[in-house]
Amino acid sequence: MTTTAPVRLHHTAYLSKDLEATRKFYEDLVGLPLVATWSETDELFGAMRVYCHCFFGMPDGSALAFFQFAKKEDQDQFDPPLTPSPFRHIALNVTKEAQDDIFKRLQAANWKPEGTYVLEHGYCRSLYTEDPNGMLLEFTADAPGADKINADRRKDAHETLKRWLAGDHTSNNTYR
Repeated sequence: MTTTAPVRLHHTAYLSKDLEATRKFYEDLVGLPLVATWSETDELFGAMRVYCHCFFGMPDGSALAFFQFAKKEDQDQFDPPLTPSPFRHIALNVTKEAQDDIFKRLQAANWKPEGTYVLEHGYCRSLYTEDPNGMLLEFTADAPGADKINADRRKDAHETLKRWLAGDHTSNNTYR
């Protein structure tokens, strides 16, 4: 591996329709602390924009960041409606205990019970729910033996991609 590769995720950013609802969800229900809030005015994309962004810290130093604009027209411009998709989501790695605790907090808060569910992928177990902004959130607990599973996939990652792109779509998930 090259030493000039990125060392970790700094942050990933999303838009929020309501920063306080976003804070309550990520800090109170998920357990990620609010580590920074920036209130700013900048010339961005040809206009003066007034916005706030909040960072919710991860133990490795990375963060989830959420922006909200003061003016509705700015918010609308930068946060167009998206077609919901389970293939556009944030996935956070958690221990089995943390996954269970998050699930209990979501249940206690009656947080979107119709939209909170668990999937067994074989190589991991995932708890899914939606945040206050409509973003699908996945809390992923690795399966026992995840180190070996990950090492096996690392060994054949290029070969499997090449095979798939050539039209061979045979599943290689033998862990379910």
